[in-house]
Amino acid sequence: MSRSDNSSGKKFSGRQGGSSRKKSYARGNAPIKRKNTALEKREDGMRLNKYIANAGICSRRDADIYIASGNVSVNGEVVTEMGYKVQLTDEVKFDGRSITPDKPEYFVLNKSKGVFVTGSVHKGGLTVMDIMAKASKSKLDPIGKLDTQTTGLLVFTNDGALAKKLANPKNGIRQIYHIKLDHALSQDDLEKIREGVYIESKKINVTDVSYVKDRPKTEVGMELTSTKPHIVQKIFKSLSYEILNLDRVVYGGLTKKDLPRGRFRTLTKQEVINLGNL
Repeated sequence: MSRSDNSSGKKFSGRQGGSSRKKSYARGNAPIKRKNTALEKREDGMRLNKYIANAGICSRRDADIYIASGNVSVNGEVVTEMGYKVQLTDEVKFDGRSITPDKPEYFVLNKSKGVFVTGSVHKGGLTVMDIMAKASKSKLDPIGKLDTQTTGLLVFTNDGALAKKLANPKNGIRQIYHIKLDHALSQDDLEKIREGVYIESKKINVTDVSYVKDRPKTEVGMELTSTKPHIVQKIFKSLSYEILNLDRVVYGGLTKKDLPRGRFRTLTKQEVINLGNL
């Protein structure tokens, strides 16, 4: 194209350049991002990339990439600044999900009889929190509850998102109980439970119920998904049975195998994934 072809008078070459010249974002020429005035630069606290790494999301290097991409917010404001520092009181979200600098931890306890799940009203009463204090320095919470006299599996975690999911009655978690009754369960009552009994005007369905093989008919196995409080006790009470022993032997895909009474263990990575997919 000759100079005479430029009827608009705009220059496409030359040292002066024109307004139509394509901008270069080469090193040193990147556009300056407007500073977010809602966030003040801090001199103390934990670097944001370390906070994310400690939460178990990714490495610090990868965290820098996510920060620069706008995936992280602090107190409702997106932060893209490298080296930004946060306080433990700040609300940090990664992809819209709240995170904490404590790495998520997951444990399962084989609870003993007589151990309280919540604080004991009796001075000196042992609680599950007393036991789990040995597992981690993080604040662990039980998912759901077991009565003081109920034994068996109880999951603990500091992962609030998973705890909320598993505790939601709408999701339903596979549970199997070994139950010992004060007198033999009749065949008629066994069938009633299979068909579903009404508790407080609502029908309660169980996945399965049967006598324990090679044991007296006072011992029953029951599988259900309901997480409603005291639901197993209420089912049998409605049929005039008293539960002498109640043991949760399966929770989700977890079992008591190789886990003695009163002991806990860390969940494997696959077990955590399985619980998250329930």
